Amino acid sequence: MRAYWWKLLAILLLAYTLVAGLLMDVPRLPILNETIRALFFHVTMWFGMIILLVIAVVYAIKYLRSGDLNHDDMAVECTNGAVLFGVLGIVTGSLWARFTWGDFWTNDPKLNGAAIGLLMYFAYLILRNSIQDIYQRARISAVYSIFAFAVFIPLIFILPRLTDSLHPGSGGNPGFNAYDLDSNLRKVFYPAIVGWALLGVWIASIRVRLRRLSRKLEDKLINQ
Repeated sequence: MRAYWWKLLAILLLAYTLVAGLLMDVPRLPILNETIRALFFHVTMWFGMIILLVIAVVYAIKYLRSGDLNHDDMAVECTNGAVLFGVLGIVTGSLWARFTWGDFWTNDPKLNGAAIGLLMYFAYLILRNSIQDIYQRARISAVYSIFAFAVFIPLIFILPRLTDSLHPGSGGNPGFNAYDLDSNLRKVFYPAIVGWALLGVWIASIRVRLRRLSRKLEDKLINQ
């Protein structure tokens, strides 16, 4: 039971997020109105993505220090999970933008930075698949992952604050905490972040086990 508690927690938190996020009363803010419910999905998925990318960078550094392929497995699968959440975050954000800004995509620095960041990680996955030697692939991927993360964070958190942006908390716009007087949003927002992050780790752990099993089978076939 000890090994599964966090998985049960992920299921409970996401179920709570889905039900409460769609049914609870939300503040009737100008322009946002009911669309503020996207906060529980769009924004929290991006937080889950950032958490997964941090884990990926930690394991990339561990691989460079140890040369253990198990660390590379965790790094790449956390990155895969982060890319999935990033794509879902952009899709949900585009739907939100359609109802609040009038278009699915605007020339917003945070949107453009997010798109550039995802393209960098798509390039990371393409790069991995183009290298045949597993140790060279792991080493180059680890270095790429560290530098990509160092570029990605300024793209979505720092640069949008230095210029005009439609996003809350960027370009002089107040963040949600500055004008949201309904603390009920926080009761769903923070559990949702934890739930999505745990789901991402769960998916990554399953894919890591499959990756390691595949490598063992390949080693057996080679040694036969």
